[in-house]
Amino acid sequence: MGSLYELSREELGEALSGEAPYRLEQLWRALWREDRTVAEMTTLPRVVRERLGAEYPSGLSPINEVVSDGGATIKWVFALHDGATIETVLMSYADRVTVCVSSQAGCAMGCSFCATGQAGFRRHLSVGEVLEQVSYAARAGAPRRLSNVVFMGMGEPLANYEVTVRALRRLHQERGMSARHLTVSSVGVAPAIERLSEEGLALTLAVSLHAANDADRDALVPLNRRYDLARLETACRAWIERTGRRLSFEWALIDGINDTNAALGELADYARGLGAHVNLIPLNPTPGFLVRGSRPERVRAFRDGLLARGVNATVRDTRGRSIAAACGQLASVSGGRHGLRAPESTRVALRARA
Repeated sequence: MGSLYELSREELGEALSGEAPYRLEQLWRALWREDRTVAEMTTLPRVVRERLGAEYPSGLSPINEVVSDGGATIKWVFALHDGATIETVLMSYADRVTVCVSSQAGCAMGCSFCATGQAGFRRHLSVGEVLEQVSYAARAGAPRRLSNVVFMGMGEPLANYEVTVRALRRLHQERGMSARHLTVSSVGVAPAIERLSEEGLALTLAVSLHAANDADRDALVPLNRRYDLARLETACRAWIERTGRRLSFEWALIDGINDTNAALGELADYARGLGAHVNLIPLNPTPGFLVRGSRPERVRAFRDGLLARGVNATVRDTRGRSIAAACGQLASVSGGRHGLRAPESTRVALRARA
């Protein structure tokens, strides 16, 4: 059994075999325009709702909800059919409503400062499991319209490439969202970035960079040992040339590690050469990474230093830190392993360069 969100319009019609033709339009609208659960699709006869609910059950079961920022940030923990868990975050701003969705249960990338990476990898999500996160968040955010979807939750979206692209297409084509309001964050899976650049989706690509020399990035982002900064630059150039879209670099500022003047110069050179925007993220605390985020005054100075060097840079408005819903904090439950610590080799390497 799959999810109704995985079915094309033709397949939805087959699911309604024997019903009047107009029922297809009712079902499609309920799914993609009204974000209704099957039980809430009251335009359909009860017997039809019961059959669809039995044949296409929801893949998400909410098991926890926490709220912060005066109600503007909500995090849900969902249980999946096999016992895996994922986390989804809804963030309401004055000018937009954004949902941060997971693409995997856990993550195999192993970034040393990220709770998800410390928790390990369980499995890829299905298209339905991704899209149901969006629908659930849209219902919770009503009456305000959900405007943005960011693939920045648990997992590496480009490691679950086919599902990520299918979900993006459905959000764009069926839900009618502008591709520019869809963001994919990647730690730098270079071949997948090049492949994504040819999909015809003018979305936003955010690359989690965090270091602009290979030695430090090897320690922070282990995938760099496979796709180093030179290889990543080639992929980023392909993205820019093929899509015409500016890319963003995410940089989690870590006290004494990547907020130094040397790190500032390296980042400026790397980003300026690609015309990239830099999104600075004050490091959020995680149980296993024994360093601290940069002080607010250093964050501001680092931003100003980038601007002075001709690099467009902003500081991310951190949301949900108190409920472990901020960048890098998702994952405390997925792998069932709490309080994990970064490998000692990683911590030693970082201390040596501090």
